[in-house]
Amino acid sequence: MGVPRLRILGYPHKCEYRTMTDELNPIELATELTIAWLSNPNTRTSAEDVPAFLQSMHDAVAGLATPAAGEPEQTDTQEYTPAVTARKSLASRDHIISLIDGKPYKTLRRHLATHGLTPDDYRQRYGLKADYPMVAPAYSESRSSMAKTIGLGRKRAAPATDAQADTDAE
Repeated sequence: MGVPRLRILGYPHKCEYRTMTDELNPIELATELTIAWLSNPNTRTSAEDVPAFLQSMHDAVAGLATPAAGEPEQTDTQEYTPAVTARKSLASRDHIISLIDGKPYKTLRRHLATHGLTPDDYRQRYGLKADYPMVAPAYSESRSSMAKTIGLGRKRAAPATDAQADTDAE
């Protein structure tokens, strides 16, 4: 497959491809972004505004290219404050209250996935025990009873042999 390529559109309808490993300096990138902005038919601007926009675009691109000297790199040690206590989140049998947003859910798995978390990440983030449930007890019981009524979880009956069928018939 090779190196991914970026499609860069210019004005008027100039199309060029660059690999992602190519180095773009901030001036070229700011120029290309400004050209793309100006080629948008919904952009209405005067000729005097273009240099100011180009300068602000260059400042933004240059700021992204180099990390700020005064700022240390952020690590993933952010302290998360739960919306409710762990005890309160498990107070009802009908639902579990999320520690992220304080809303009730029957099951937390899909909610956690929308926030980019796994159940283990969630437990670790809020300092919960490994046996902290992800499904409300009442919901789990109702799903379990429904599964049992349709026959899930039971072993299949052994097929009757001919000898057993003859003795049952007599």
